[in-house]
Amino acid sequence: MLSTFKPSSIKLSSIKAWARNLKRDSVALYLAARDPRVPWYAKAVAIAVAAYALSPIDLIPDFIPVLGYLDDLILLPLGIWLAIALVPDEVMAECRAKAGAVLQRPISRAGMIAIIVLWIAGALALVWAAFRYWPR
Repeated sequence: MLSTFKPSSIKLSSIKAWARNLKRDSVALYLAARDPRVPWYAKAVAIAVAAYALSPIDLIPDFIPVLGYLDDLILLPLGIWLAIALVPDEVMAECRAKAGAVLQRPISRAGMIAIIVLWIAGALALVWAAFRYWPR
């Protein structure tokens, strides 16, 4: 007999832990892709997963209700899992430890604000230059 799915059986803490581990593993894969001990095919899979995650083009466009985000929800974790499986265990353990340390660092709000201000200033300078020097 199949057990029935109960939404109350999924605990919020386990979902948060899964998401935290996924974030750590993503950073660890970035570090592993730069490690010379990792085979080229593992690096290629890690790069392909990162490219798909950052690409504006999806297999199923995000504007399609439910299905649009479902491909990201399924393909990205599967790709991360595959890339992790291809990386040697000892390298992945080292990279996970480094990723955990990177994610533990304090976040600088002042640094974030400074970067945002620089981007806005750059955009305004570009707009000003376009209006000033664009031939009419």
